[in-house]
Amino acid sequence: MEEKNENLNECCCCMSCKKKERSEKEYTNLLNRLSRIEGQIRGIKGMVENDAYCVDIIRQVMAASAALNSFNKELIASHIKTCVADNIKNGNMEVVDELVSTVHKLMK
Repeated sequence: MEEKNENLNECCCCMSCKKKERSEKEYTNLLNRLSRIEGQIRGIKGMVENDAYCVDIIRQVMAASAALNSFNKELIASHIKTCVADNIKNGNMEVVDELVSTVHKLMK
């Protein structure tokens, strides 16, 4: 695993480079969440393969969907606190339009 930046104030999330250096804690937390979601999806696939009852599958899909929504909430909060704030401080207001567009897509 590559070493992650420990300084939360160092955010390479400018509009031109489209990258962000995350703290080790944030990186680990996001990957752990994604691994759990991945496990849920594999479980759902197994349920379909084993002819599980439709309602049971639907319940698991709802749980996976809620987990993805939770992941998105955490990621967007981090994005606002670091990338958006840093870009605004540097005079780049385009990031606000990008954020608004992203939030609109999330709310569909």
